[in-house]
Amino acid sequence: MFKKVLVVEDFDVINSGIKMALEGLNIKEVDYISYCDEAFLKIKKAFLNGEPYQLIISDLSFENDGTPQELKSGDELIEKIRKEFSDLKIIVFSVEDKSYRIQSLYKKLKIQGYVWKSRNGLKDLKKAIHFISTSDEFYISPDLNSAIHPKKAIEITDTDIFLMECLSKGLLQEAISKKLKEKEISPSSISAIEKRLKTLKIHFNANNPAHLVAIAKDFGLI
Repeated sequence: MFKKVLVVEDFDVINSGIKMALEGLNIKEVDYISYCDEAFLKIKKAFLNGEPYQLIISDLSFENDGTPQELKSGDELIEKIRKEFSDLKIIVFSVEDKSYRIQSLYKKLKIQGYVWKSRNGLKDLKKAIHFISTSDEFYISPDLNSAIHPKKAIEITDTDIFLMECLSKGLLQEAISKKLKEKEISPSSISAIEKRLKTLKIHFNANNPAHLVAIAKDFGLI
């Protein structure tokens, strides 16, 4: 079991619930931080002092209370952690249930667990901590399992992100096709682009390309 854990959460009531959930897990030290910038500095300081954290539990969304912050979201915090502490285990504890958001955290930022803040969220959090303390496999709340199941959810690839970035710049499909060919990305035909964009619009529940771009920007994909 982990001996030193940092919880990054800005709501006191949630922290109280997490504290209750962690009681009895034989974790010697649990610290609580409400700001992402302070969390990263605390992680770095602990590492430099030779007393590193073994697990980070972080939310994704943080309210802006006027305090200047370089890292404004859990996603940004996790990305920065991964650049300097690639082996540090991370569990996300969030109300977010969008599959593409979870996929990004799982596949790109290599988190170890994703727990949904639902009715059974605190119970799932305890299960997740137990699970990843003894396993290298990924833990996800049962209700969100379809988010990483290849038969039930599409994977958002780097090419998908590139397509949406091109759309955000106002490029037409002909121009996008040309850029894909220049990058030697296949398939690059206009029909393939049209088909993939249709799939992305359905997946994101977007009404049109502009709406798709707006959704992608909202979730930090582009």
